[in-house]
Amino acid sequence: MSAWKISLGLLAVLLVSSTRAEDPEDVELSVSEIIEKANKNVVRGPGEPFVIDDIAYGSEEEYERNADPCTTTGCMWEKSGDGNVYVPYKIHEHYSDREESVILRGLKSIESVSCIRFIPRTHQRGWIHILSLNGCYSHVGRRGQEQSLSLNRQGCVYHHTVQHELLHALGFNHEQTRSDRDNHIKILYENIQPMMTYNFDKIETLNQGTPYDYDSVMHYHRTAFSKNKEPTMVPIPDPDVEIGKAREMSQNDILRLNRLYNCVKKGDSP
Repeated sequence: MSAWKISLGLLAVLLVSSTRAEDPEDVELSVSEIIEKANKNVVRGPGEPFVIDDIAYGSEEEYERNADPCTTTGCMWEKSGDGNVYVPYKIHEHYSDREESVILRGLKSIESVSCIRFIPRTHQRGWIHILSLNGCYSHVGRRGQEQSLSLNRQGCVYHHTVQHELLHALGFNHEQTRSDRDNHIKILYENIQPMMTYNFDKIETLNQGTPYDYDSVMHYHRTAFSKNKEPTMVPIPDPDVEIGKAREMSQNDILRLNRLYNCVKKGDSP
């Protein structure tokens, strides 16, 4: 085989590898659109947790009694004496170098705006295991043991999806489940798929004194879980405001994270 054919073959492999983590067809989708697409009709494997949308629970019973924000029941990661919050993690070896770089970029993006520090897990009892299971999901907050954070290789390895699932792991729920959401959005239940209404349950969230944020990386898009392509959420009072289009953490996401963990960052006080 000639050298140029070998080179072209190698180039093709590199191109496939470089796009696999962030599919060109999906790269313009919002985080909630990517998660909804990746989790559609997914079947969980043996050993996977009970999952509602992209939030994992130990069991169905745990989901049913999870009316309070986990941050009031001890799910936050512990703060060290040096002011940082060290979160042990491991990235499974089945990711390609390109995929791992996307995940690491997500970790670093949170570190760069907060006192959160992700450290490779050695012996710690509580830690995050980032791996490719069935769909995109995470537990909310610290579990005190190994906890799976799934970023499936075929649809979840995107920068904003990594941020979204990591914020779940740090203790945050979806923006449209906020306790004050009825002042900012109207849920149109008549347009929601009957088996998906639980995605719009309102809970007593800890909002950190921050405003409701249509631009949050934790907010769903306008037609999320629609049965007829009509909106399932409409902003109020202005129905034309864009919602759920975030491709990275908003300033309010960053502010909430720093306030929750009492981080002292320039431009904000705990």
